[in-house]
Amino acid sequence: MANTSDISRGMILKLDGSLYTVVEFGENKTARAAAKVWAKLKGVDNNRSIEKTWNSGDSIFPVRVERKNFQYLYKDDTGYNFMDNETFEQIALQESIIDAPQFLKEDQEVSVLVNTETEQPMSVELPDKIVSKVIYTEPGLRGDTATRTLKPSKIETGATVMVPLFVNEGELIRVNTKTGDYIERVKE
Repeated sequence: MANTSDISRGMILKLDGSLYTVVEFGENKTARAAAKVWAKLKGVDNNRSIEKTWNSGDSIFPVRVERKNFQYLYKDDTGYNFMDNETFEQIALQESIIDAPQFLKEDQEVSVLVNTETEQPMSVELPDKIVSKVIYTEPGLRGDTATRTLKPSKIETGATVMVPLFVNEGELIRVNTKTGDYIERVKE
């Protein structure tokens, strides 16, 4: 049994029959009242985001989660298909539990969070940054690099990323999968 002093970022808690991951947490102390612990929680098995407050020392119910490395294979009618890198077992998962499905590339390594109580996959996390090839963008103007003007470009995964004017078709770029932002050009 855990209590509020054990809360940490990324921990998964069971509240009211649903699973939530801790995005942010803190403690409020006042001179007259008992300390309170608050947390911003994001739903793992639902799309809700909530804030919860406990009295300091209250019991919480963490869920033991295992992070396994999987490889993305392909998408079909059953969903997104992944293969466990250790057992070579294949699973099909729905788009709703994947962090950024628009950035998935075949043969890409991902982390799958598995609930150890039920052995059910809870979410799929892509690496923070990926390298992808620009397959279409409008031609850039030479010398127009002084301003931070962006243009849309389509990358090989099918996603649209806003890139600076100097980026051209066929170039490799690094993209932040959490925000979808362009980071930098990558030399081959």
